[in-house]
Amino acid sequence: MAKKLHDTPMLDALETGPWPSFVTGLKRLANDKDYMVDLLGQLETSYRTRKGYWKGGTVGVVGYGGGVIPRFTELKDEQGQPIFKDAAEFHTLRVQPPPGMHYTTELLRKMCDIWEEHGSGLIAFHGQSGDIMFQGAKTANVQAAFDAINEIGFDLGGAGPAVRTSMSCVGAARCEQSCYDEARAHRQVLNTFTDDIHRPALPYKFKFKFSGCPNDCMNSIQRSDMAIIGTWRDNMRTDEALARQWLAGHGMDELVNNVVARCPTKAIQIKDVSAVRSAEHITSVPVSDDKALEIDNKDCVRCMHCINVMTGALARGTDTGATILVGGKRTLKIGDLMGTVVVPFMPLKTDEDYEALVELGQKIIDFFAENALEHERTGEMIERIGLVNFLEGIELEIDPNMVATPRTNPYVRTDGWDDEVARIQAKRAAA
Repeated sequence: MAKKLHDTPMLDALETGPWPSFVTGLKRLANDKDYMVDLLGQLETSYRTRKGYWKGGTVGVVGYGGGVIPRFTELKDEQGQPIFKDAAEFHTLRVQPPPGMHYTTELLRKMCDIWEEHGSGLIAFHGQSGDIMFQGAKTANVQAAFDAINEIGFDLGGAGPAVRTSMSCVGAARCEQSCYDEARAHRQVLNTFTDDIHRPALPYKFKFKFSGCPNDCMNSIQRSDMAIIGTWRDNMRTDEALARQWLAGHGMDELVNNVVARCPTKAIQIKDVSAVRSAEHITSVPVSDDKALEIDNKDCVRCMHCINVMTGALARGTDTGATILVGGKRTLKIGDLMGTVVVPFMPLKTDEDYEALVELGQKIIDFFAENALEHERTGEMIERIGLVNFLEGIELEIDPNMVATPRTNPYVRTDGWDDEVARIQAKRAAA
């Protein structure tokens, strides 16, 4: 039995609402661990004083330069001794998850057993970088904990100015929208950059994230330096039987208001069956005896909304691959950035395709290492030096589809402008 809990009125208040509280979980761990009793005491002090009391330091495992987040208490008495001595050290081990985050219950139980033995018992699935966060270990236990985690097949993730742990969606394993093998891309890229994960040598962090379709379930466009987002470049597919079934169940109002009206580029129309156009870029599907959906694929921006609403009745194309974007990040030197398209479409089917993806990643990381300022992310580097210089540095040709902000493409057709000016001038003269 652990020692008596400290008085924690502010933490207790967090358990009084209608929703589950993390405080309850910490108290449950505190039933068996003095470690967690003192953690609650320090946390209550932080809530009361509105100040954090953790400082960094140097803690690691043999052969690795990163992967452990050191935390030492700054809450000391007049003699310089920790006030909450059992929680004076609360280090975190960042551990890389499997691609697609696939676990067995047996594996999860082994992780829990390891952390009950060597740490606080507190585990978070998953951090912003994707890591399994084994939170709360004393310095003396860090190496033993890592050895046990490593024994069941897991490795430490990145920390500091390094390539960070990657994340990939469940993708092809379970999702019909998947446009490439996310787990393969994830594993191949990370295996290539293992040294860059374990031995920090970059100006700042660099993150990969892999999403299998434009739904971007990994939020890769806004929180990764290199986002690999699945897409397709042929026409959407349809299923007439499912389309008719969908309309019968949802009605024409739902079709108009939640599908047609919400297409961002107005690429979808409802037409009489007899009025549907016949063209290479047109996809059509009857939804009733007299009405059909007509989709102009050349105007489709792959937002996925119509497919999400009418899954099965509408489906992605079959000529699939990925769009590569660079520079997504949260606020640092400049504000939040979403990734900028650098490769509008990269096929990802053959061994050579996946090798090309790894090669592009290597070029981007090498350029980042040589040209970024200290504590500067890739997106901030591109903002500083200009996209053209970045593209030249990684040996990519400029393409009109390289847009930083969706649907504000600066590339505009100018043919016909002179005729339009002449028409306006003639109209004014006549008036």
